[in-house]
Amino acid sequence: MVSSDLSSHTQNFPMAKNNNRTKATSFISDGFLFAGGALVALLVIWAMWSFFGPSPSPSSNFSTSSFPDRTSSTLPQGSETGGASSCADIVSGGPTLHEEDPPDPNFYDDPKLSYTIDSPPVKNWDEKRKDWLKQHPSFAAGVENRIFMVTGSQPTPCKNPIGDYLLLKLFKNKVDYCRRHNIDIFYNNVLLQPKMFSFWAKTPTVKAAMLAHPEAEWIWWVDSDAAFTDMDFKLPLDKYKAHNLVIHGWPHLIEKKSWTSINAGVFLIRNCQWAMDFMDVWAGMGPQSPDYNKWGETLSTTFKDKIFKESDDQSGLVYLILNEKEKWGDKIYVEGEYYFEGYWMEIVGTYDNITERYKGIEKKVAGLRRRHAEKVSEGYAKVWEEHLWDGGNGRGSKRRPFITHFTGCQPCSGDHNQMYSGQTCFDAMQKALSFADNQVLRDYGFVHPDLLDPSTVDPLPFDYPATS
Repeated sequence: MVSSDLSSHTQNFPMAKNNNRTKATSFISDGFLFAGGALVALLVIWAMWSFFGPSPSPSSNFSTSSFPDRTSSTLPQGSETGGASSCADIVSGGPTLHEEDPPDPNFYDDPKLSYTIDSPPVKNWDEKRKDWLKQHPSFAAGVENRIFMVTGSQPTPCKNPIGDYLLLKLFKNKVDYCRRHNIDIFYNNVLLQPKMFSFWAKTPTVKAAMLAHPEAEWIWWVDSDAAFTDMDFKLPLDKYKAHNLVIHGWPHLIEKKSWTSINAGVFLIRNCQWAMDFMDVWAGMGPQSPDYNKWGETLSTTFKDKIFKESDDQSGLVYLILNEKEKWGDKIYVEGEYYFEGYWMEIVGTYDNITERYKGIEKKVAGLRRRHAEKVSEGYAKVWEEHLWDGGNGRGSKRRPFITHFTGCQPCSGDHNQMYSGQTCFDAMQKALSFADNQVLRDYGFVHPDLLDPSTVDPLPFDYPATS
């Protein structure tokens, strides 16, 4: 149900495939990654191709027609200084949304400009962005920290009866996060390049978003089956000021030439000429390219743990990191210090303990219990950091995981990985989404008492949780 669900449903491959690509390295410890090679690879491949099924039908092996019957002081504020230098030296208020285009021409007036991924390359993009921002000065202010989020799913109804409901819930989760952090979001459910099915669908979408949003310094792709589970955490943009692409992964596994050494389902890419060139090269490995079969052979030869021959975006990205280090690899940051995206099976079971830890801190710090408007939540998040700095931010962390990624569940198609049941996936997603929703509802005075029952909320008493 991630970018993979943007499938054209016209492909006919013998094995199912899902986006459980990199999660094998999270679910199985690094030391056993290659020891369990055959079994892990089989599970991954079975899952990865699951979205190449027939057109939606009323039946599915992952269906939940109804929810199970379960009983069950003033804080300082300030602006975040992320900061990241762009590929171009762009002039750095608030955007004026009703601002009209000035009469002077800009790159949009060029009849040769094309948004398609297989069109002639976009040239001088840094200069074009800079000129556009000069024409629109209200957008130029603060541009270095501006993020535009992109996500999406398939253009057809989900085969799994509960799939569209889950897509909606997962999208709501992203909208909640974006609203709290002043991030614009675009949800795409069409194939902008019909031949670029499944996971390849993200590349033409991201390129189009770069052209449509010159006011954004960063484009943030997030698979539709990924949920934000820490609504306070903000990307450490200053950490990436020397890089143009951020991806979650394990550098030592990249060196070992494992195709599961990164996860391409969530990435942050700078809106600059480097990125335009990179997207063209990356997309050149896709199914619309005359070199698609050749790239499949090259990637299969390079990555011995890759047991299917088709060229995929993830292997292609690892290949570029390894083989074109100076041109691409040096500008790619492989993030492994926090859950830029984390495998759901190692995360969901930690929610209850994390909730109790946060409640324990609030009981001791009266200022954190103070009711406040949602618009000033970031000021409170900064104070939370003073009490969470030693909590870690990755595997085994005592703080909320940033993003929980449900790779392998395929809630839209229902063709989940056979390592677990559809009900296990469903319950885990409900729990993650309610866990995140409680962080949002807190500012509205309510909370889900049972994370597995998203339909029920209780009003919060004054001075909660001290009064609970």
